[in-house]
Amino acid sequence: MFAMKRRRFFSMTGGTVLIAAAAYYLQTDKRDFNRDDLKTYSKGTFPFMPDEEQILSLASLDPSGHNTQPWSISYLKPYHWIIGSDETRWLRAVDPAQRETVLSIGAFVQNIEFAANHFGYDCQYTSTAKTNQDKNLMTIQLAKSDFVADFDIQKIKQRRTIRSNYLNNQLTTEDCQYLLNGESDFIQYIPNPSPLCTSLNEQTVSANQTQSYRDPAQKELADWIRFSNKDAAKYKDGLTIASMEINGISAWVLRNFYGKSDVMKKDFREQNIDNVKKQVSESAGWLLITSIDDSTDSLLQTGRRLQRLLLKNQGKKYSHPSDDANIGGKRDE
Repeated sequence: MFAMKRRRFFSMTGGTVLIAAAAYYLQTDKRDFNRDDLKTYSKGTFPFMPDEEQILSLASLDPSGHNTQPWSISYLKPYHWIIGSDETRWLRAVDPAQRETVLSIGAFVQNIEFAANHFGYDCQYTSTAKTNQDKNLMTIQLAKSDFVADFDIQKIKQRRTIRSNYLNNQLTTEDCQYLLNGESDFIQYIPNPSPLCTSLNEQTVSANQTQSYRDPAQKELADWIRFSNKDAAKYKDGLTIASMEINGISAWVLRNFYGKSDVMKKDFREQNIDNVKKQVSESAGWLLITSIDDSTDSLLQTGRRLQRLLLKNQGKKYSHPSDDANIGGKRDE
């Protein structure tokens, strides 16, 4: 078996949460969507079959907490792999039960399916996990088929985590139907303002305050921030300055003068809390994703559901209600 890690395929940044803000993104700078850090891995001596490397490279562009990329692939034979969990990349301080890890791996599996479909392969899954801590979670086998729907892989390549410049216009009925189509039993839109949205906003701020001032969690965050361009290029994981949407002079200062010890300081913690307050105050609400239970298999399915939602959202032009009409202009995501 041959274990493969995403850093051998692509360099990217990003993160994920199970409850995702359902907000319009006001695109004010086209450069925000350029993936200048995206570099393909040059195929070495490993004998990949045709399409395998491209499918796995695309799959690696999944979201994960602190961009830890906690999945692994064990190569059994061509187009037949074991999807596993890499415990060296678990976030033990903020995710002690590995719940978020399994959700992230579910998103990775969904990317495999979509990428495989694009190249004309059908995916067969066999879940093997009993607990979130199992090393091996499922097997996947690909087979050529004339009966799979093509998928636009540009959505996988262009997906990213947006952290600012949300609009607070509520989603229209049309937009909700588009996003929740086929998933309404598991996804609920909670508009802003509403009592439940206000409660979620308050709980989110409170949770981030608690986590920011819990030293083990903050130290774990520090370990995954790649302040310098050198570290970003070396590790090809974690949270880069660009992924945190820090630009200009502030970005230059952080890249050149900040390190892990600065993350533990009060001003850094307070800035993170302020950013969260701003995010929840300006969004259109929440998309609440649920699962049948908390079993490992259900969490994998929920991670896949999250990724389907994120990719469905990619590139969507949302209706913008105006004061004079039910449907107004269009806005980018």
